[in-house]
Amino acid sequence: MKTDPEKQVPVLNHEADGIKELDNLLPRWWVWLFWGCNLFGLLYLIYFHLLGLGDTQATAYLKEARAGEELKSVALASFEKNLSSLQPSNDPSLLRQGAQVYTTYCAPCHRADGGGLVGPNLCDDYWIHGGTYQDTLRTIINGVPEKGMLMWRGVLKPSEVQAVASHIYKLRGSNPANPKPPENQAPQNNKPSEFE
Repeated sequence: MKTDPEKQVPVLNHEADGIKELDNLLPRWWVWLFWGCNLFGLLYLIYFHLLGLGDTQATAYLKEARAGEELKSVALASFEKNLSSLQPSNDPSLLRQGAQVYTTYCAPCHRADGGGLVGPNLCDDYWIHGGTYQDTLRTIINGVPEKGMLMWRGVLKPSEVQAVASHIYKLRGSNPANPKPPENQAPQNNKPSEFE
């Protein structure tokens, strides 16, 4: 190492295109920060990976996911336990939520107007899996795998299931253009009077 005679600053022994590289020391705070980060990394490695005293990110995620699944299971079990006492809602905000859920998940198979595509027509009184509101809730929750309908248990929240079932129940009696023909031989007119 040598000193630049003009400026009296330390320079390294090479030069490129007239540019001299200075040999200044790094600021003291930067050096302490650098070594502090190295020490933290070493302690982190020992604590989490070598000794296994703390949860790694993957383990913490799995624990939280398990806890979330347990909460969902409890909420769904409680919802299913009270299924027989549930009635379709007339609440406009709940019906809007139900329409949104229906448009997202149900319309691809049942059409936006409920007239039926791959799935059956939801607007007539010919219901394959039962025409009561509770039957609709059960069909949404459990699906009909043998006919290609997905099980929405665990995908939709209980409040969303109730909202979309209420929306579907309001579709009954509407007259969509070119509806799919009835798929059940015996009509089941179990619609409550408030929806007639």
